[in-house]
Amino acid sequence: MSTKLNVLDHAMVPDHKIMSDEEVSDLLSRYNITTEQLPKVYNDDPAVKVIGAEVDNVIKIIRASHTAGRAEAYRLVIKRPKK
Repeated sequence: MSTKLNVLDHAMVPDHKIMSDEEVSDLLSRYNITTEQLPKVYNDDPAVKVIGAEVDNVIKIIRASHTAGRAEAYRLVIKRPKK
C-alpha cells in the first residue's frame, strides 16, 4: 500500500497558487516587467507538481511574515534543462 505525500500539507511549505492570465497581466503591468524577468522555478519542483502547474504558468507563493504579516512571491515555471 503506497501513500502519496502532499508537500503542501507540511507546516513549513507556504501556499502555492497558479495565477490566472488576468492576474499575471495585472502583476506585470504593476511592476512594468515581463514574465522572463520573474524569478524561476522548475516544473519538477514538488510543490509545482502538486498544484498541477505547467511550463510558462506563473505561481503565487504566499508566506507568513513576521514583519509584514503576509508576503507574496511570484515564480515563472520553466522546464528543467537536461544534463
